[in-house]
Amino acid sequence: MTTFEDREQAYEAKYALDQEQEFKAIARRNKLLGLWAAEKMGLSAESADQYAAAVVRADFEQPGEEDVFRKIAGDFKGAGLTVSDTEVRSKMDELASIAREQIRAGQ
Repeated sequence: MTTFEDREQAYEAKYALDQEQEFKAIARRNKLLGLWAAEKMGLSAESADQYAAAVVRADFEQPGEEDVFRKIAGDFKGAGLTVSDTEVRSKMDELASIAREQIRAGQ
């Protein structure tokens, strides 16, 4: 192999790793978001885990994070809670950062 081919393979491997880590981080963010929302709704520990799993599954409905946002916002409304869109989006951003750090740290 040439040096160019070696470099190309290294970049491809790095890209694949970066994509895998981002996927894991978003799934982790969604789980953490689900646990946060479950706590706000007063769910039991077992119900909170089930709810967090449902939030993770909701992300597979369509590309992007709007499906997760709609689920959380809709469930808050259904539970009679008044949580602003800004608060939910801010929490999503905060938890995304935490999840990325955890994934990079191998947690």
